[in-house]
Amino acid sequence: MSAISRSASALDQAFLRVIQQIPPGRVMSYGAVARAAGLPRHARHVGVALKRLPDEQAVPWWRVVNGEGRISPRGLDGSDDLQRVLLEAEAVEFDGAGRIDLRRFAWLPD
Repeated sequence: MSAISRSASALDQAFLRVIQQIPPGRVMSYGAVARAAGLPRHARHVGVALKRLPDEQAVPWWRVVNGEGRISPRGLDGSDDLQRVLLEAEAVEFDGAGRIDLRRFAWLPD
């Protein structure tokens, strides 16, 4: 993975460093990313950091889902479908309601 952009805020960089560590086939919730970055109660800012992420940035944004195991819209046309395709390509499974079983697929750093 490439280095995180120096133009990203320190807060964004903290979240993006955690997200870069999520292995293929695993996901983290926005809240779990915030806690792992040492910034609990900043789950919404994780979403903001991902929304600001430049397209060329090599950060696996698709591995971050909401606390219910659902894809949250990024506000980009087709990003929801793309996120699901990318996760399914990594063998992440969705149930009939479009949720990921976080007990099975969630990843927490050591």
